[in-house]
Amino acid sequence: MSTGLIALLDDVAALAKLAAASLDDAAAQAAKAGSKAASKAAGIVIDDAAVTPRYVVGLAAERELPIIGKIAAGSLKNKVLFLLPGALLLGYFAPWAITPLLMLGGAFLCLEGWHKVADLLGLGAKGASADADGDGVSDADEAKTPAQLEEERVGSAVRTDFILSAEIMAITLATLTGLTLWVQGLVLGLVGLGMTVAVYGAVALIVKADDFGALLATTGHGAVRALGRGIVRGMPVFLKLLSTVGMVAMLWVGGHIVIHGAYELGLKAPEQWVQGVTEQARAAAPVAQGFVAWVVRAAIDAVAGLAVGAVVAPMARSLIGPAFGKLKQAMAGFTRRQAG
Repeated sequence: MSTGLIALLDDVAALAKLAAASLDDAAAQAAKAGSKAASKAAGIVIDDAAVTPRYVVGLAAERELPIIGKIAAGSLKNKVLFLLPGALLLGYFAPWAITPLLMLGGAFLCLEGWHKVADLLGLGAKGASADADGDGVSDADEAKTPAQLEEERVGSAVRTDFILSAEIMAITLATLTGLTLWVQGLVLGLVGLGMTVAVYGAVALIVKADDFGALLATTGHGAVRALGRGIVRGMPVFLKLLSTVGMVAMLWVGGHIVIHGAYELGLKAPEQWVQGVTEQARAAAPVAQGFVAWVVRAAIDAVAGLAVGAVVAPMARSLIGPAFGKLKQAMAGFTRRQAG
């Protein structure tokens, strides 16, 4: 009896070691996939961090962090309840579809980058609900109660996040080839959680930075007061810079995804040409060859992304836009039913 119990305990110990090793492997894969996803989805992450603060413009300061918390919870729900199972099903039943879907996501990034460049050059059409005085609050918003405005802002942010999160999860899934289904699920969950905490933690810091600066400016003395004033004056410049970096990052990441996806699908010439130019730049650089090669590659990808966005924009207006509008209405109705 005791011998059987000892054998059972040995089996349990062996299973525990196997499980621990599997978890360690999953953690390592999560770190690896997370770093790859972060680098490839840099445009998404930066743009998300730059855009999200606008959803709290015009609302009470004490509601800023709770609203960001609601958006973060909605983002995590998007990733864990909807996108993670969808990604696993896609990877199991239709892995061939991952590259085309990544290319669609890349084209979406190119389109968003193109719109930002067009607006910057005065060529884009501003939204009908945009405010006239540039304070981020439209006339329609002013007619709503704070609770209605908060609910609408959160719902809009969560719906936008769904698209960005889908691209992040798809990029992550593409790095998880050869792993078991449960490890893929665990890694996707860890990456989704990590991305959500990183993005919305950064958003919370950005949103409250000016309040912190104002506190230092009013209660501090000497260098502390000067630091507070510098933070308050510098935040608008920082947000503008962050938005510009996000715009450029979306173009280079989107262009890279489209070019590399085309290579995977058999259209190899664009990728081979870009690699050839990059290697020539590396060889010609007297110093910092790796950095020079990266800059050249990113610049070519960004120009390609801008071209893709310009091509996709007319199709988006006539076909994708109306379809996406109906999808947003359906998602808004679903969100209201869930809240009710």
